[in-house]
Amino acid sequence: MISEWQLRRELADIARRVYDRGLVAGTDGNVSARAGPDRFLVSPSGSCLGMIDPGDFVLIDGAGRPILGRGKPSSERWMHLAAYAERPDIGAAIHAHPPTTIAFTVAGLTIDPCALPEVILAFGQVPVTAYATPATVEGATVVRELIRRYDALVLDRHGSITVGKSAADAFFKLEKLEHGSHVLFMAHQLGQTRALPPEEIAKLAALREQMGIGRASDVPPTCMPGTPLPRITPTGERY
Repeated sequence: MISEWQLRRELADIARRVYDRGLVAGTDGNVSARAGPDRFLVSPSGSCLGMIDPGDFVLIDGAGRPILGRGKPSSERWMHLAAYAERPDIGAAIHAHPPTTIAFTVAGLTIDPCALPEVILAFGQVPVTAYATPATVEGATVVRELIRRYDALVLDRHGSITVGKSAADAFFKLEKLEHGSHVLFMAHQLGQTRALPPEEIAKLAALREQMGIGRASDVPPTCMPGTPLPRITPTGERY
């Protein structure tokens, strides 16, 4: 296992990448990593991920209590801790505000789980949680059941949480999620999204399991050609 200082450096590097990619703004978003049994590093409350240093992260226990650090731990730490409690296999979590992904929830649309092979292969599907008031324990409540099965969740009107074996792994999943959302947004502008043929979806589901990415059953059985998602205008109007 790497040292805590090395973990802090890796987490700070990923936090800055999240900010530089426009996946958070200002002091939005938070990142965390498992630092040992019942020990977690989390970004401090009110910090800008683009300006964070390795020494800024707060060490907390599994109950969210600070152990070491100058600032207060993020108010969203409960959501991170819920993910770690449900997933002993993960080493890091990122809560971000990817703009296109959020826009889909504000418009009342879902990210079509049947259209993009990369999304099917990486995630199976990306569920949308119920709305939870930001900076409260409600975030933990809405992610707890879904995070047991999925590595990426969309938080209604609030962004996303992605988890992975490392901070880099969680970041790559965040990038893939927002990239998929942006592609689907552009597809809506051009016309309509088209589902992949069901036999191709079945192949991707099987490949997902063969490659050890996840379960084939994570791909929704409803991924069949059918009524496309409604088109949306740049102002969010549906027609």
